Amino acid sequence: MRPLAARRVSQGFFLALFAWLCLVSSPGDAFWQLGTWPVTWLLQLDPLVALSTALARGALEPGLLWSLAVVALTLLLGRAFCGWICPLGTLNHLIGRLGQWGTSLSARRAQSRPHRAQGLAMAALLLQLGAAAGAGLAASGAWLRGHPLLALALLLPLLAVAGHGIRSSEPRARPARALGLGLGLALLVLAALPGARGLLQASMALGLLDPLPLLHRSAHTVLLPLADRGVSFLWPFPRQHLLAPVTALILATVLLANLWRPRAFCRFLCPLGALLGLLGRAAPWRIAKRQAGCSDCGRCEATCPSAAQPSGSFRQPSCVLCLSCTDACPDGLLAVAPHRSAAGEDDEPDLSRRNTALALAAGVAIVPCMRLTHGLGDRLSPGLVRPPGAVPELDFLARCIACGQCMRVCPTGIIQPAGFAGGLETSWTPRLDMRIGTSGCQPSCTACGEVCPTGAIQPLSVDEKLGQGASAQAGPTRVGTAFVDRGRCLPWAMGRPCIVCQEVCPTSPKAIQLERVVQGLPDGAELTLERPRVDPQACTGCGICENACPVAGEAAVRVDSAGESRHPDRALALDAQDPTR
Repeated sequence: MRPLAARRVSQGFFLALFAWLCLVSSPGDAFWQLGTWPVTWLLQLDPLVALSTALARGALEPGLLWSLAVVALTLLLGRAFCGWICPLGTLNHLIGRLGQWGTSLSARRAQSRPHRAQGLAMAALLLQLGAAAGAGLAASGAWLRGHPLLALALLLPLLAVAGHGIRSSEPRARPARALGLGLGLALLVLAALPGARGLLQASMALGLLDPLPLLHRSAHTVLLPLADRGVSFLWPFPRQHLLAPVTALILATVLLANLWRPRAFCRFLCPLGALLGLLGRAAPWRIAKRQAGCSDCGRCEATCPSAAQPSGSFRQPSCVLCLSCTDACPDGLLAVAPHRSAAGEDDEPDLSRRNTALALAAGVAIVPCMRLTHGLGDRLSPGLVRPPGAVPELDFLARCIACGQCMRVCPTGIIQPAGFAGGLETSWTPRLDMRIGTSGCQPSCTACGEVCPTGAIQPLSVDEKLGQGASAQAGPTRVGTAFVDRGRCLPWAMGRPCIVCQEVCPTSPKAIQLERVVQGLPDGAELTLERPRVDPQACTGCGICENACPVAGEAAVRVDSAGESRHPDRALALDAQDPTR
């Protein structure tokens, strides 16, 4: 088999594998349903997910060790993952080729020339790594608060050296260096302030451009729900997801941009591609030109989708090893070889050193800016009810890559993108919306924790969720607490009989209890009503009552995140002795 044909077979296989793993991300016992399929495997191959979560948490989730295989491949063959495996890269490559169909050689060659904007991909990578590195800054802030005099003794020489660097540098570099120094000092000062940990703790919010989570999120919240409406065996009822139009617009923009430039997203915005380009700069096997001179026919450059300049000064960090150039060269001067190109190479990153420092500093700085819009801990937005098994919020935001796996696998459809319930940072992270699905969180369902690739939602056994067996002493897993809105409840506000919420409550004994009252009517008759009350000690926040409430619009019984078991600060009663709570 020719190498180019082998690449196409590999791309087709991994694209089909991606589609299949998305399809089987639905609960059930059929062979095409969840079962034992490794639905998170492609996400666990992502080195950027592994690196970001490792920076954010100081540890690597065991499942993400699969990414080391991609790192090894990259160290040997450069960005072969982008050209042979990545399903979004395959779609970009295909659409780019279709967009060039029938165009002239000169037009295709112009589209494949390097562009200054390709440095944006490196900036996106550095922004994400900076945001993920907040854990280290928060830890340094704790150290500064514990050793203020020693910190001051170290900080003064640093300021002197930095000030000298600004004065002695070239005039054009001074503003950038001054801004970078100012950002760094401001963050250090902020880190040293009491209570700053929540603002500075790491975040994965800037990982929304990571190609594998982006494509999974689009498939789970847009493509498959559309298919569900036409092919009933995929899902028994139509699915709907908040932010689906925005997700669809982002995916369409990524794909249609290939009509402007082949692999436009891969070249200009992909942070994973930028990381693999850095790792593969010194790869021993690469595209190499056998001799410096050639006929300069331009066919290799016209077929290169990544602007790697195979006929001239070769750009190794940009090459995705698609082998289109080796197949197009009429003289056979291009091949995969264990040496550098005879025409020279340009393997420098597409970002200057000062811009690199600025991008990293901006990535760290953007996290506290986003968190000014909402509280954390006991001041977390009450509508932000996380799925059962979710880790505490700061750790959750440092792990969740917004891949949408949990949203797809939820059998009742209540796991939804959070929108702006907790600020911009939580936009595509999962929350429970009890009113949208067919029921609340089913007591025996633990599917969301089984498919989370980063451990943001920990896997639970049914006994752990229900507080039975060995977990009886710890009690059930609570995601929140239900509250009765007496202004909307039919028995409380309108004197009409209704006990639906108590009937559907799955806990034993029931968390919703009935208070019997006798109400006089205008004609002198009496009406016996049963009014619901919630026992917060028995309620787990499953939301089945909220989903079943017959009141139109906003339910009369609603679940919020108060009392969730993942957060010790989320107790129902605030501490009156602490004025800050």
